[in-house]
Amino acid sequence: MELFGTAGIRGSSTDRVTPELALAVGRAAGVDAEEFVLGRDGRETGGALADAMAAGLRSAGADVRRVGVVPTPALAFASRGRRGVMLTASHNPPQDNGIKLFDDGTEYDAGQESTIEDRVAADDPPAVWDAWGDAENADVLDEYRTAVAAYAREFGASLDGLKVVVDCGNGMGSVATPHVLESLGAEVVALNANVDGHFPGRPSKPTPETLGDFTNFVANADCAFGVAHDGDADRIVIVDASSEVVHEDTVLAVLAERYTRASGALDPVVVTTPNASARIDERVRAAGGRVERVRLGALHEGIASAEAAGGDVVYAAEPWKHIHPGFGGWIDGVASAAVLSRLVAAEGLDALRAPVTERPYRKVSVDCPDERKAAVMDALETEIPAAFPDADIDTEYGVRAEFSDGSWTLVRPSGTEPYVRVYAEADDVDALVDDVAELVEGAVANT
Repeated sequence: MELFGTAGIRGSSTDRVTPELALAVGRAAGVDAEEFVLGRDGRETGGALADAMAAGLRSAGADVRRVGVVPTPALAFASRGRRGVMLTASHNPPQDNGIKLFDDGTEYDAGQESTIEDRVAADDPPAVWDAWGDAENADVLDEYRTAVAAYAREFGASLDGLKVVVDCGNGMGSVATPHVLESLGAEVVALNANVDGHFPGRPSKPTPETLGDFTNFVANADCAFGVAHDGDADRIVIVDASSEVVHEDTVLAVLAERYTRASGALDPVVVTTPNASARIDERVRAAGGRVERVRLGALHEGIASAEAAGGDVVYAAEPWKHIHPGFGGWIDGVASAAVLSRLVAAEGLDALRAPVTERPYRKVSVDCPDERKAAVMDALETEIPAAFPDADIDTEYGVRAEFSDGSWTLVRPSGTEPYVRVYAEADDVDALVDDVAELVEGAVANT
């Protein structure tokens, strides 16, 4: 597909995600349902795009409930039982914007997105003049925040006396996470907690590199831990009291184990992605469950596939982004913050991390022209198993080799840049990365 990537449509608001595109996508989507909820994040371009999207949806015959400036998970929550559109570029820079489509609380799958692309290309006319939809404003934030808090109370302990620092990054976490944690009893110190589409406090993407001021603050705040969000609050980063960014796969492993143990299901399944650590598999197996992997950006499709095969999906996540099936089928950083806070209140962050094996991790990129990626990956499907005959090999989403000691490597082509990515986690990660990168470089040179 040309319009949709791994997380909806995203790009510059002046030459890609323009009002013209929003109008066209709205008209293409609006024929599928009688009612849509429409929300946006705090970006400067969001208001105009929302006007265009509403016009497109209405001109296709759909009624529009505009919920205003909200986190993406709040819009997804509001889309239960109907369709939804969220205008957000998530962690992208302020000049970008994007479009995400939801159906009953779940992001559109690849088939639904392909249908929208086809309709946009066809440029069909609007509905007849007397079949256009209506519009009204609606509020979802209070209901959403209350629902998150109620869900989190199923886990851990009261937050009374727990101090948490939250870096909202001038994004949509500002209107959700501090409120939810305070309602659960926490003492919350909120940073960059005003919505500002210029993201003046720090870049919208929370990474160890962009969170320097935040981690320094946490180190001196006498708090239990810190939480940081991206622009639309679907991502979450955890910082411990000593200012260390907790590895994203460790956070996944902690939650995966807890959800597996709490499920009581006969076949509890955790869905994750090929680039996620084997530490997740270790903790899920210890809790009596199993792990299924799906391509990046397709957690919702992985959930549907696992459930169709008879599994009971108790948790789904890729690095930084978590789906809590007991609450809803969408990625939700606010719910993650609330559940983790309750678990920390009960046991402490160090105790939660203690059972998780944390091996050294590296990711490197090998130059590879786009037109040669398919041939390179075909070659590596043979060469990597030959180089590592004792490893378990999975070639469904790239080439992943997992070893008996829990170490692993993954090779996959970048979907957006002229690289083949090499991921690895091992006690001697440098040696493993060097060996695998040499195989990739050889495949590039010989194809």
